[in-house]
Amino acid sequence: MNRIAIHLLVFVAWSAGMFGAGWAWRGDRAETVDARQLAGASAAQVEQINQTRAVEHSHAEALATIGAKHEEDRTAATAVPAAVVAGVRDGSIQLRDDLATCNTARLSQAVAGTIERDAHAELRAEVAGAVVQVGRDADDHISASQAVIAADRAEVTR
Repeated sequence: MNRIAIHLLVFVAWSAGMFGAGWAWRGDRAETVDARQLAGASAAQVEQINQTRAVEHSHAEALATIGAKHEEDRTAATAVPAAVVAGVRDGSIQLRDDLATCNTARLSQAVAGTIERDAHAELRAEVAGAVVQVGRDADDHISASQAVIAADRAEVTR
């Protein structure tokens, strides 16, 4: 083989090698860009999931606080009937006459004795205590329900 053919063959081999190296480098660079884009998208997705979880946790904590307060109110409400009965007995709480009229017909009967009148007065105080407890339980339940709705609507508007 003559020298020119050898130089031409070396040049072609060198060019083919450089073309292959450039092609490989270009492919590696494209894979790197793709990997960076994928990593960026994954990081954004993780951040969004973490934000969503944080909102869910804060919402759950708000609802748990509302539930705990409601349970405290329910526990405190058990003392209400006794307090109302004691207040009626010592005169610090006055009942309206419409509750008393329920027993007026019985008390005005000539047959009713003093003991029966005392029993009706005692029953009247106990009924008043039970009525106040029912009202307080209903108020506590409504307050807790309204707090849950307000917390839910606050989460929706964020």
